[in-house]
Amino acid sequence: MSRTDHRKPDVSALRPRSQLIHGGTNRSAFDETSEAIFQTSGYVYAAAEEAEAAFANDGMRHVYSRFRNPTCAMFEDRLAAYEGAEWAYATSSGMAAVFAALMCQLKAGDRIVAPYNLFISCLVVIRDIATRFGVEAVLVDGTDLTQWEEALSKPTTVVFLETPSNPTLDIVDLGAVCELAHKAGAKVVVDNAFATPVLQRPFEFGADVVIYSATKHIDGQGRCLGGIILSDKAFGNDVIHPFLRHTGPTISPFNAWVLLKGLETLDLRVNAMCAGADAVARFLEGHPKVARVNYPGLDSHPQRALIRRQMTAGGTMITFEVKGGKDAAFATLNGLGMVMISNNLGDAKCLATHPATTTHCKLSDEDKARAGITPGLIRLSIGLEDPQDIIEDLDRALSKA
Repeated sequence: MSRTDHRKPDVSALRPRSQLIHGGTNRSAFDETSEAIFQTSGYVYAAAEEAEAAFANDGMRHVYSRFRNPTCAMFEDRLAAYEGAEWAYATSSGMAAVFAALMCQLKAGDRIVAPYNLFISCLVVIRDIATRFGVEAVLVDGTDLTQWEEALSKPTTVVFLETPSNPTLDIVDLGAVCELAHKAGAKVVVDNAFATPVLQRPFEFGADVVIYSATKHIDGQGRCLGGIILSDKAFGNDVIHPFLRHTGPTISPFNAWVLLKGLETLDLRVNAMCAGADAVARFLEGHPKVARVNYPGLDSHPQRALIRRQMTAGGTMITFEVKGGKDAAFATLNGLGMVMISNNLGDAKCLATHPATTTHCKLSDEDKARAGITPGLIRLSIGLEDPQDIIEDLDRALSKA
């Protein structure tokens, strides 16, 4: 990285962790150390001709912060450099990113294929909202390649998936599904929020679009909402950006700045949280009041071989089923001291929730059963606390189940 180019340094030769610190930097004439917050909605021109040229040559300069903003652009460029993407656009939330990444591609008569084991809002967008506009939605068991093969034996426009899934941590074979999807003519959109870019790189397995709820691990401290969409430059400029430009799910400059600060410690936080999650999962697996544990880092996970090919660690999320159903799960949650009850995840603080009555409460009983969301299931997001403190807190709480 050239010292003389300190305002907009070239980070291409830096290693990934260093790119999370320096990628996308675009300092102002004040040469600030911390990235500036350009809290502005608009921009001024020296003459009418300059404004005309700016709009005629779209993207030549900043014209309106719904289209692009210097602080937001630094966040986008930094994550793109780390992820290995050519193009990125930050949105107001993770679901804004999901909706835009899907609906920018779909029209009446198109077809979308996705697993039924998804975060409920993603499922609603695909199964309920997209179908109102004449889109055919086909749902499969994401872990069953035979079902993917059958669903993708017909021409398809979009494949959407999340791996690991929310909340049961099912794993989708990214390489195999991307190959099948491309043969069917589909673009593959991957929600990589649970794995994070630290642990999994969907583009390396053939994904066309990757999205994040930056609210989760990228912020990592529960401060703000945000999302981001990444793709190659042609698809981003020609397909995604026109939809975003005219529908307006844009992130605020302040939130983009908070997320920039989060990126600086993302690698360190995620790896520390993974180490904690591994210790907690092993404790839970041996607890007499726990019926089953889902954690991608455990050898007992039914897709362990696939996980080793796709992910560099087991992740920060654990789900476990308490014997005794909903009453036992509630007694466990209410018995927690340090670990807090919250439906958020990816935070520096350890958080627990009951998916059947919170994040996935609107699913029918049939849909919950099909997705493995049982009355006794608890989702645990491991934070940065000492793993032994988390274990002792869970042990005390489970004694009340």
